[in-house]
Amino acid sequence: MGLGRNVFEFLKSASIAHAKWDLEVSTSILRNRKKMLFLIALALPIMAVSFVEAGDFLGGKTAYAPAFYTTTIFLVSIAVGLAAGLITGCIGAGGGFIITPALMAAGVKGILAVGTDLFHIFAKAIMGTAVHKKLGNISVKLAIAFLVGSGGGTFIGGAINKGLYNKDPLLSELFISVIYSVLLGFLGFYALFDFLKSSRGQAAQSGGGHDAHGGPSGTTGLAVKLQNMKIPPMITFDEDFVPGGKRISGWIVAAGGMVVGILAAIMGVGGGFVTFPMFVYIFGVSSMTTVGTDILQIIFTAGLGAIAQYAIYGFVFYTLAMGMLLGSLLGIQVGALTTKVVKGIHIRGFYAMSIIAGFINRIAVLPKKLVELEYIDMSKAMVNNIEFVGNIIFWVVVAIFGVWVIGKFLTNISTLKQEA
Repeated sequence: MGLGRNVFEFLKSASIAHAKWDLEVSTSILRNRKKMLFLIALALPIMAVSFVEAGDFLGGKTAYAPAFYTTTIFLVSIAVGLAAGLITGCIGAGGGFIITPALMAAGVKGILAVGTDLFHIFAKAIMGTAVHKKLGNISVKLAIAFLVGSGGGTFIGGAINKGLYNKDPLLSELFISVIYSVLLGFLGFYALFDFLKSSRGQAAQSGGGHDAHGGPSGTTGLAVKLQNMKIPPMITFDEDFVPGGKRISGWIVAAGGMVVGILAAIMGVGGGFVTFPMFVYIFGVSSMTTVGTDILQIIFTAGLGAIAQYAIYGFVFYTLAMGMLLGSLLGIQVGALTTKVVKGIHIRGFYAMSIIAGFINRIAVLPKKLVELEYIDMSKAMVNNIEFVGNIIFWVVVAIFGVWVIGKFLTNISTLKQEA
């Protein structure tokens, strides 16, 4: 139980850290007129053809990548971005975890959902992150070692996804669904347990979680052990915070970067959700140094993964990426404002519900994929019904959450204006 709890806290702090970054870059885009004009300029051609037959215009059903385009799929992509933004902004965690499962639930092939999500994160990072404002305390050597590892990791993760897809597209779908089932199941049920415990008054925590960018009060025992492993080349960092700085093997940092790169390329989440807790809890790096490195790695890892591993092979659906970006920009702002007028315990409950809904959705498709791959024997009607129920549960939970958040926002506009 103790190990599981530690893993949950690690993943929870990871998703919170990524949500903080997401909110920051979204706010940066919305407050910059040049960035908004650029985004509108990109969106106008897509919106111009969204109400006409655009299949042939964008490649059609026979294109190597399944790029058939309809008005419905573009609107769905906006809805997915909006839902993810609402969850990220209101809960402060978890929104990025549902994008790939949501796209797959909407009928997008798994490898295309991963590539598109990764490209959407890369586009947002490039547009919204003011890198020069965050690099004051970055350790260049630490960053280089990590980015070398994450770069290699994206090639490994991308090769795994493409290899499975080339062998059998159904195998790729199964693999991605299993990965998300495990992650969302672990996060969701621990979050539910935490919510039930808190609602009974056994845990006096308030709000949607803790500030992941606050970091631990001191260096963890694991970090101390890793820093004591003298495997050259050794990297010195945090000289501004500790006399003489701290030291850690570059090989350890590169290995951590490789793990992040593999996860980013397989899941389409950019890797940023793991970088922060890895640096702070495992490597023992200060929060200030970590923030700058995290920003750099998101741009580098997401960009390398999206372009070198997916886009050049036709596995990025650009119209979907644009729709998700538009939706998330609005959703994350509304969600963040709504936290000021709702109870923290309610937010924690919705966090658990949304993650579990994603888990149910992904695990519900596994029987059908296993039957199609001839690994198990079940009736076609039964596996289709299981998948249908999983889809219904997922979209109903997401819809209820969205209506609740937007309703709270609209009914409390006057209060929010007064606070502003």
